[in-house]
Amino acid sequence: MEYKRPESVLVVLYNERGQVLIMQRNDDANFWQSVTGTIEEGELPVQAAYREVGEETGIVMAPESGAIVDCQHINQFEIRPEWRYRYPPDAFINTEYVFAVQIASDATITLTEHSAYQWVEKPVAAERVWSPSNQAAILAFVPELK
Repeated sequence: MEYKRPESVLVVLYNERGQVLIMQRNDDANFWQSVTGTIEEGELPVQAAYREVGEETGIVMAPESGAIVDCQHINQFEIRPEWRYRYPPDAFINTEYVFAVQIASDATITLTEHSAYQWVEKPVAAERVWSPSNQAAILAFVPELK
């Protein structure tokens, strides 16, 4: 088995009304999140952000568009014990690079790694997501729009 790198991206997607897209994980019905994913070998965090948005939502954006904003924020957190087997034996901490992007509320979402999605108001999204770093990113980087 090839181990995952303990470096990832978190990409918060929001629409023109300030609603946040949250997705329910296939493997845990209580785990809602924004787009996340491992940075592949040789890949820059921003490249991973574009790739992961495309893979998890079907929304393909060209990196040269500059649509995805680097929030200039990095989180470090303990890898969930039940997921540690996916990482090298000495990996206990994950480094997460935070990004945000506004997409249209009528964009077609095609889920590949999640069982459901919802557009919800910012406070609701922050309350529903499982990860504290995801919650903080929603509160800090989703602008108040209406």
